[in-house]
Amino acid sequence: MTDPTTVPVIIGVADVRSGRFGDPAPPKEPVELISEAAAGALRDSGNPDLGARVEAIYAVRTSSWSYDDLPMLLAQRIGAPAPRTWTSSVGGHWPAALLDRIGSEIADRKTTVALLVGGETQASVTALTKQGVDPRARGWSTEPGGPPTFSAEDLGSPDMIRAGVVTPVRVYPLFENRFSHDIGQNPEQSRVYSARLYSEFSSIAVTHPCAWSPTFRTTDELATTGPKNRPISDAYPLMMNAMPFVDQAAAVLVCSLAVARELGVDEDRIVYLWGGAGASEPDDVLTRNDFGASAAMKSAVHRTLDRAKLTGGDLGLIDAYSPFPIVPKNLVETLGVPRTTVPSVLGGHSFFGGPLNSYSLHAVAEVTRSLRRTLDDRPALVHANGGYMTTQHSIVLSRHPHPDGYVGDPVAQSVPPTSAEIVHGYSGSAEIVTATVEFDRTGEPSIGIVIATIPTGSRVAGHTDAGDAAAMIRYTHDGTRSLVGAHVTITDRDGCVAVTFDDEEPT
Repeated sequence: MTDPTTVPVIIGVADVRSGRFGDPAPPKEPVELISEAAAGALRDSGNPDLGARVEAIYAVRTSSWSYDDLPMLLAQRIGAPAPRTWTSSVGGHWPAALLDRIGSEIADRKTTVALLVGGETQASVTALTKQGVDPRARGWSTEPGGPPTFSAEDLGSPDMIRAGVVTPVRVYPLFENRFSHDIGQNPEQSRVYSARLYSEFSSIAVTHPCAWSPTFRTTDELATTGPKNRPISDAYPLMMNAMPFVDQAAAVLVCSLAVARELGVDEDRIVYLWGGAGASEPDDVLTRNDFGASAAMKSAVHRTLDRAKLTGGDLGLIDAYSPFPIVPKNLVETLGVPRTTVPSVLGGHSFFGGPLNSYSLHAVAEVTRSLRRTLDDRPALVHANGGYMTTQHSIVLSRHPHPDGYVGDPVAQSVPPTSAEIVHGYSGSAEIVTATVEFDRTGEPSIGIVIATIPTGSRVAGHTDAGDAAAMIRYTHDGTRSLVGAHVTITDRDGCVAVTFDDEEPT
């Protein structure tokens, strides 16, 4: 029998929201909202004074306001005398990765009680900025803490910046368009698939008390562009894009099974953390070989399932990190489950809300609640994604212990770069590997992004002007054929490319 001092379990969860879309609340500092979630997780455990026994506090990086040591600020509020504290870097994979790390520490008897927190109040920051109010003048923490800072390196590699491959609304459509081509869908079919999936997501968000935009949207609403759903890219209209301007926070309380029993936690409220696995690809998107699938996701998910001795079909609940439809679509393919699967317990970033790095912590909280109240004995998988589908981590939770206790692998594996060289200054024939078009606020094509293979096997990447972006849209015949595979003549001038289509039908 597995030693209960080495079995990690979740005994308390909470997530909170301040205001909602269209109904703002008074501005709130992130640490205040995160403190509410932490207190809620302690109450949910049935032991509201358990803060004094918390040995470690991990925080997912807050991006809407900077803190030198948010966990220590939190420790003071919950009465934790001298916990180990650690704050992640930026990345949506961290909730799963940190939970896995906590599980490993409990399994190794390095920790008995730990708290994992995360949250954002970007809606509050945005509201104050629009009012011309400095949050510091409202008493927000400045010692330690202050406004967030960013550098040019946060945008991407020099080649990515040169090519204009620098923002989520450009990069994720590149993945979407290649993926759709690979599974045999034209752009219109891809959009309908995305809209159907996100309509299902919206129906889930409607029922969640912490959702930021709990409004049901039909497939037609989501697939059709208009004044309230303007085109952002050729792949995604507005309602399929992440909503980061939210005020949301979550907390998860983890301990050993021995401590849970000592505290008298009811068995039907204990959720077992089996563990998971992670993997990372190069930060430079242009060094990847496959834009239609994620090698890091395959590594993380397959290793998670293998260690747990599961298949995708064994799972009862699945939650995918969902900033854009391509991520849950890729997870469905990676798990090998039907494309009709709806991999969400929250409703995705568009409807539940996208609290940046901490989204999947809300998923852990909701999966925990769902497992407690369900009669379904199947385990659940929570997936988390960081960067431009760069770092992936997944974890398995269950109402029942794994026969081997904790079976996770918390150290992420590295997937090496595999693509051909990016060349500069090329002029000549090429075949499009993937491409996307971005639209301006009036709904007109404003810029195209093209990644193409040249006859030597190297690649060229760049951004077009508005004229060539419009030509790219015309080439698709209103979504009946893909840009992927098209033969073009391309000329690169310092990352700005001119593109002429050579063939009427892509190969």
